[in-house]
Amino acid sequence: MTTAREIMHSDATCIGASETLLDAARRMRDLGVGALPICGDDDRLQGIITDRDIVVRCLAAGGDPATTPASQLAQGKPFYVDAAADLDEVLQRMSEHRVKRMPVIDDHRLVGMISEADLASCGKLSDNQLSQFVEAVKSGPADRVG
Repeated sequence: MTTAREIMHSDATCIGASETLLDAARRMRDLGVGALPICGDDDRLQGIITDRDIVVRCLAAGGDPATTPASQLAQGKPFYVDAAADLDEVLQRMSEHRVKRMPVIDDHRLVGMISEADLASCGKLSDNQLSQFVEAVKSGPADRVG
C-alpha cells in the first residue's frame, strides 16, 4: 500500500497567517511554486494560498498585497489528508474537492504537500487513474469562481 507520506514532498514551506500577500508572492517566486500552505503561530494549517488567489481575490478586487495578511484569504476548513492515508484516499479527496495540491498532516502538523505532479510522477497510478484525476480537478475547487 502506497501512503501519502511516500508520495508527498516533505519540504512544504508555510506562509505565516500574519505575513502579507506580497511576502507570499515573493516566497512562491523564490521557491518556484504556485501555492503555499497558510500556518498560524501554532504551526497548524489554516488554509492554502495560490498565486491565482493573490491575483483574483486581492489585486483584481483592488486590495493591497503589501498590507493584506495571508490569513484574509484562508477560507473555511482546509482540506488535507493524513500522512498514513493510502493512495486511493488521496486521489478520492483531491478529486472530491477538485484540488491540485493537498496538504499532508501528521499529529495535527503539516508534514508535506502532494501535488498533481507528485501523483503523475509517483509511478503508482495507471494512465486511466491519472486521466480521471486530471479530469476531476481541471476546473478547480467547486467553491471558487473561475
